[in-house]
Amino acid sequence: MRRGLSLIALALLTPAVAWSQSAGEVERCFRNPAVCGQGGQPAGPPPQAAAPSAPPAATRPPAPAPDYTTVLQSPEPDRRRIQESLRTLDKYNGPVDGNLQSESTMKAIADWQKGHGLHAVGKLTPQEAQQLNAEAARVPIRRIDPSTQTAATTVSSAPSAASAGDALKALRARLAERRKAAEGKADAAAQSLVRDLKAYVAADGKGPAGDQFPTFAKWYVDAKEAGRTVGEIAPVIDDYGDAKAGAAVTSEVVLETRQGNSSQSHCLVFAWIEGSPRKNSQAFSCDDVAGVEKWKTDQSLKSAWR
Repeated sequence: MRRGLSLIALALLTPAVAWSQSAGEVERCFRNPAVCGQGGQPAGPPPQAAAPSAPPAATRPPAPAPDYTTVLQSPEPDRRRIQESLRTLDKYNGPVDGNLQSESTMKAIADWQKGHGLHAVGKLTPQEAQQLNAEAARVPIRRIDPSTQTAATTVSSAPSAASAGDALKALRARLAERRKAAEGKADAAAQSLVRDLKAYVAADGKGPAGDQFPTFAKWYVDAKEAGRTVGEIAPVIDDYGDAKAGAAVTSEVVLETRQGNSSQSHCLVFAWIEGSPRKNSQAFSCDDVAGVEKWKTDQSLKSAWR
């Protein structure tokens, strides 16, 4: 009898406890729904979405920095020549002392670079230095040396400063007229040469340019064996005029070669008599001034360019 009463009491007490726990859980979920999941159980943290992996960044080799050191540390005669070229082009009127880092020289270089669409930094790469010197070499007035002109005159017939200046201007005007008349033909001849040189390079050493200019053909073979590829080919007219066998042309050509991130500039003077094919054609190093001048003498060149 006593055991039966205990079971009845336990049965009555169990729903009350269950109801108490259920009511407490409901109130807790009502106050903070985020902690409850389905079935009254606390909800776990939401699954985190995997972050998308970033694509690998494309890498590019850094562009090679311009080479200004070669010109700044070149021999003094080369640095003086740059200042003389700037003076010839009316960019510089300071001393010709070889100091390329003086304020006046750097300003002159920057003015020249700006006029040619280059970065006006006031320092020259080797290729820019060659271009500057070649441009100055085409100015007719550079051939006139006032000191020798004065020495040749006698004291009794020495002209006044004003008359000497007038004579100089008149000479410059006549030379400019002759050069202007010949400029179109000279430029066309130089561009035709460059087309043949580029065709020779594109054909990997085949074409008339190699037969006409063996020095260039050898230069190309040497560059190829050294693992260098030929890049830009830029001509500058050195001289032009009538010769005993026809119109004679000499042109300085800057040839750029590349190997990896490094580049070098090379200069050759091409000389020939216009024709198809070219006649009496030769190529010289730009340093071989005597060889070029001898070729002009042998052809009886009458310059319309200088």
